[in-house]
Amino acid sequence: MARLVLPSKGPALCKTNILGLVSSSPIQASCRVSSHHHLVKGLVRNRRFLGLEAAYRKNFRFPYPSLYFLSLPQRSKEVPRRFICSVATEPLAKEGQDSKMGAPKEIFLKDYKKPDYYFDTVELKFLLDEDYTHVFSKIEVIPGVEGSSSSPPLVLDGRDLKLISVKANGKELDEGEFRVDSRRLTIPSPPSGTFMLEIVTEIYPQNNTSLEGLYRSSGNFCTQCEAEGFRKITFYQDRPDIMAKYTVRIEGDKSKYPVLLSNGNLIDQGDLEGGRHFAVWEDPFKKPSYLFALVAGKLESRDDTFVTRSGRKVSLRIWTPPEDLPKTAHAMYSLKAAMKWDEDVFGLEYDLDLFNVVAVPDFNMGAMENKSLNIFNSKLVLASPETATDVDYAAILGVIGHESNMPGLVPAQSEGRTYCLPGSGMYLVGTLICLRSLRPDLFPPFLNDLHVQEFSSDMGSRTVKRIADVSKLRTYQFPQDAGPMAHPVRPHSYIKVTVHYSSTPSLYGQFLYSVFAGLQQGAEVVRMYKTLLGSQGFRKGMDLYFKRHDGQAVTCEDFFAAMRDANGANFANFLLWYSQAGTPVVRVTSSYNAEAKTFSLKFNQEVPPTPGQPVKEPMFIPVAVGLLDSHGKDMPLSSVYHNGKLESMATDGQPATTTVLRVTKAVPMGLVPAFDGNVGLMMWLSESGFLDNNGASLPIYECQVSRMCLSCGKEEEFVFSGVPEKPVPSLLRGFSAPIRLESDLSDSDLFFLLAHDSDEFNRWEAGQLLARKLMLSLVADFQQNKPLVLNPKYVDGFRSILLDKSLDKEFTSKAITLPGEGEVMDLMEVADPDAVHAVRTFIQKQLASQLKAEFIRTVEENRSSEQYEFNHHSMARRALKNASLAYLGLLDDPECTELALYEYRTATNMTDQFAALAAITQNPGKNRDEVLADFYNKWQHDFLVVNKWFALQAMSDIPGNVENVRKLLNHPAFDMRNPNKVYSLVGGFCGSPVNFHAKDGSGYNFLGEMVVQLDKINPQVASRMVSALSRWRRYDETRQSLAKAQLEMIMATNGLSENVFEIASKSLAA
Repeated sequence: MARLVLPSKGPALCKTNILGLVSSSPIQASCRVSSHHHLVKGLVRNRRFLGLEAAYRKNFRFPYPSLYFLSLPQRSKEVPRRFICSVATEPLAKEGQDSKMGAPKEIFLKDYKKPDYYFDTVELKFLLDEDYTHVFSKIEVIPGVEGSSSSPPLVLDGRDLKLISVKANGKELDEGEFRVDSRRLTIPSPPSGTFMLEIVTEIYPQNNTSLEGLYRSSGNFCTQCEAEGFRKITFYQDRPDIMAKYTVRIEGDKSKYPVLLSNGNLIDQGDLEGGRHFAVWEDPFKKPSYLFALVAGKLESRDDTFVTRSGRKVSLRIWTPPEDLPKTAHAMYSLKAAMKWDEDVFGLEYDLDLFNVVAVPDFNMGAMENKSLNIFNSKLVLASPETATDVDYAAILGVIGHESNMPGLVPAQSEGRTYCLPGSGMYLVGTLICLRSLRPDLFPPFLNDLHVQEFSSDMGSRTVKRIADVSKLRTYQFPQDAGPMAHPVRPHSYIKVTVHYSSTPSLYGQFLYSVFAGLQQGAEVVRMYKTLLGSQGFRKGMDLYFKRHDGQAVTCEDFFAAMRDANGANFANFLLWYSQAGTPVVRVTSSYNAEAKTFSLKFNQEVPPTPGQPVKEPMFIPVAVGLLDSHGKDMPLSSVYHNGKLESMATDGQPATTTVLRVTKAVPMGLVPAFDGNVGLMMWLSESGFLDNNGASLPIYECQVSRMCLSCGKEEEFVFSGVPEKPVPSLLRGFSAPIRLESDLSDSDLFFLLAHDSDEFNRWEAGQLLARKLMLSLVADFQQNKPLVLNPKYVDGFRSILLDKSLDKEFTSKAITLPGEGEVMDLMEVADPDAVHAVRTFIQKQLASQLKAEFIRTVEENRSSEQYEFNHHSMARRALKNASLAYLGLLDDPECTELALYEYRTATNMTDQFAALAAITQNPGKNRDEVLADFYNKWQHDFLVVNKWFALQAMSDIPGNVENVRKLLNHPAFDMRNPNKVYSLVGGFCGSPVNFHAKDGSGYNFLGEMVVQLDKINPQVASRMVSALSRWRRYDETRQSLAKAQLEMIMATNGLSENVFEIASKSLAA
């Protein structure tokens, strides 16, 4: 008999391990499979033994001949013995006990080895039903090593499955020929050579609240298989280096599920008896299992066509519930623009005849780039001027853009046949998948032949998009890099791989941009390739990459090698961006020699220690630099002296105004960490020698010196010649590398750059640096109970930006926005949420009061009653108007309140109405309550708009807001099973530092309760929420104690998921 593990999170089964019975009696064709409900009742009644009767439906018709094998076995004289078992998530032991299946196991990249078996073809059949779904698989298994004398075990992943039968080469396996536990199916001695493996499983999509694998939600069936969801559908080698061609047959009730979709091309469809119907889909190209997709339900489509550059027509369909179909026009435009972009930029055509996009309301992520069947969070598809904001429209354009045509973890190529090996995924997800987002100007508005740079001026602001990307990086990625969940772009290990997609709770309004923390990080790595090689060099590298690796599973090194080899480039230690965690800190000092007319920049870098990586090597950092003369003009740059040689910076014989310096060395600054591996001793290197953690001198061991050589080099100097006057350097233009930069620029230099820098990103950055310095100075005053006084020079500079008509209005809206509270706290040794909030509010109110007339005029001048248009001019006008209105809303002033109410009542689009609502609700009172009630009454039937309503209230900084959020949990429109609603309400609350970090611990207590509840429903969503507690050591002792108590409570919870366990345990261990 086989050992069956039938665990459950339910208390009745927590102590139960059942040995299932293998019956040799014939299958009764008239019987139905026992339901999961009956299974549980039976287990309660009899814990020692369990008999499950199962049989199969009779007389199925299979019009598609090659899928006859998928029919259930019929009555015959020789009926194979039946084997029934359940595989479910096993119960974790109570605190202090060992789980029978062991504690969550950490998986290491270094342990990766090639699979013993590969799969060539996979044929799947799904019998969709309300109570359960049967999944039939037939897999062609190929040994990894041909001609081997013995066959290694075949191990298949599987979770939450009921196994019905297993066959090898048509023979049903006996109970002694395989083993099943809660995580895998093992065949110890499979047939030698190539063989066919057939497996039948039963699953319960209607009970699958994790939204991984196949689940039924909002009346439809849907899948999410990235990263490890396919194992919840059937037993399989669920890893990205197993690639196969899939043929999929779907059967379901035609009245309930008239639309049946999967990957590839539709090759057959028809009606069956009993009101059922079928569809057969074939994907002619190999793909890994995480790109499998299936959707079935009552949907309607917006149809269009795309003509490839070779003249082939591709059918495009965007599927939604019928009532949402009018909101898909913008999504269709975005899809066609993206496909054209692929052809223009990479020279590749989409390779199938059909492209489907499906919008689903219940989805863990923003979107999933399954080959030819993209599944999207509804928020990223549905938009109308009345219900969606400019931010929503931009998100749809960007996310549909970088998800469409993407085969998986190596997007940005249309043929869809190149994938990544384990450990490479997070890097490759974050590389080219964000490339369209890095270049938003490359979306042609009318799919014409306009040059992308010409289109940029018509459609969008590259500078504003860069500002938004960097802001997200600083808000999410940099804090993660400094915390217990820090990991390289390519993680060295994981317990649950989905944890590395996002370990930061994403606010609803920002969720679609930041749900993958590693995605933006990887995008920055690719951006550095492009910065170093230029557009043409980058394209050469991409062409070589596809030429070498089409049809292969690839690694980060393959991509690096293609970029290097195509351009004959020397990237030295660039690969460290893949393997080292943490955000490099680069310090730069400058000096001018008037006599020699030279200007020097001296760089040194430090990569702070992170968990598992106490010592770091210096990184390869491209720093884009320009020099401004006394009139604010760019100086021509022709040569620079570096590493003992003179390097030309001219292009085609013409001096440059921006050059990219390659900073590759590190130098000890003060105390630098070191580690003696022989004695396990942490130490520090200072100018006087090695010190221990208490500052006492240590003898210099040879191993310490050699190890320190990895971290320390000579100071790196770049000397510009022919500089006629002392310049003001513009450093890290365009944010050319994801680093923290510290310089010796004075406030006067920053004001000068703010006024004159030709690099618009650095103009914005100069203003942000001034604001951060001002806020930190006032925080110190607040903590010392000194009166707060706003520097008049800052007000004057702010006024000049606000009133400068020559500036792009969207840029101005960004420039007058202060750094966020989290960003400022991240710069403090001990984060003080109360002080930072008080100071930021003080500055905002002072600016609003002193510039009230200017703000009112800005609002009035930028009003418009014209029909909504999604273009840069209109978006910029609305952005500036609404940023100004937000300042005025902070004032307890009748004139400003009436202005905001007027904007709310007369708004003709959601962008303006929601901005006015946000301005009014900043202050408690009657007006706030009335407009919130009015907004809900108006939009209560639109779930996406209601989610905005939840998020706005959750993020409020009104004192004691946690109680209001608790009440909203019981609101009839809130559903804990819907990720978007959780992100909006629970995640939104975490976005208010002053309330989440309330000193009484009420915010931490609320989140702890929510995480425990969510973990039983959806572990992925729960893990994103618990991440808000990961940096608890950054705060004062009182807050540390309160936050730590919640983490310990979470860890003590019985049945904790791997997702939450990984983040909570690492947070406590930090």
